[in-house]
Amino acid sequence: MHDFLLKSMDIRHFFNETTGGWIVKNLIVALVVVVIGIITVTLWLRSYTEHGVEVLVPQVIGLSQDEAAALIAENDLRLEVIDSTYTQLVPLGAIVEQNPVANSHAKHRRTIYVVINANSVRQVPMPDLRDISFRQAEATLHSVGLKIKEYIYEPSEFKDIVLDVRMEGQSIQPGERISQGSEVVLVIGKGKGTARVMVPNLVGKDLLEARSLLLSSYLTMGSIHYDEEPTEETEGLYFVYNQQPTAGSYILEGSIVDIQLSTDLEKAVVQSDESDNEDFF
Repeated sequence: MHDFLLKSMDIRHFFNETTGGWIVKNLIVALVVVVIGIITVTLWLRSYTEHGVEVLVPQVIGLSQDEAAALIAENDLRLEVIDSTYTQLVPLGAIVEQNPVANSHAKHRRTIYVVINANSVRQVPMPDLRDISFRQAEATLHSVGLKIKEYIYEPSEFKDIVLDVRMEGQSIQPGERISQGSEVVLVIGKGKGTARVMVPNLVGKDLLEARSLLLSSYLTMGSIHYDEEPTEETEGLYFVYNQQPTAGSYILEGSIVDIQLSTDLEKAVVQSDESDNEDFF
């Protein structure tokens, strides 16, 4: 015991009387302060971030933005729309994607990022598919978000080319805007038939009317000649003033009919007085 007391007195003397002892004492105090500080900050951070406390992320895909926001708020989470798209998988204006995904765990007040479906159906222009192969037409329609409902085969000069695109029985012209996701009917050429049909009278018709008449007669539009190069301003003013074969002729199904167009009304009158057998090409 006497030796222990002497050693204790020597230690106190070392800390109180020597410079080395003073430094060691301050280092120990500093170390204790640092340790206490680390523990305090760690406990505070755990409390501030609610460490270990998580909630289950609800499923919001298919819900409207308002419905999703209410459900997210009930779970002490936040909702933020980061993008919009268009799909037929969910209703218009509904949530398409979410991150984090449903049934995952997240901390309180975590932001749930969502992609929302468009509020209206996107309109896309109908591409020009006429006179291309139906395989090319399929790829083109798919690229713009349109679907093929069915194929109709009709006589034509050439086989496996697109003659027309229809929806609800009506031809759709190139550039006409329709709803993305719509289903269209492709009219495909199957080559010349064996029956003979009468060539309709195209004189006085515009280009679209002439094409429609030929299709309804199982004939194919051939070469198109303008007496003057059309411009954007005059393109819709042209009408057929001559055709070959002439109206009333009988030709095989699928045969082509060539036409000439002009903005001059007198040409149609003059042409009607000329011989039906005149070759104008």
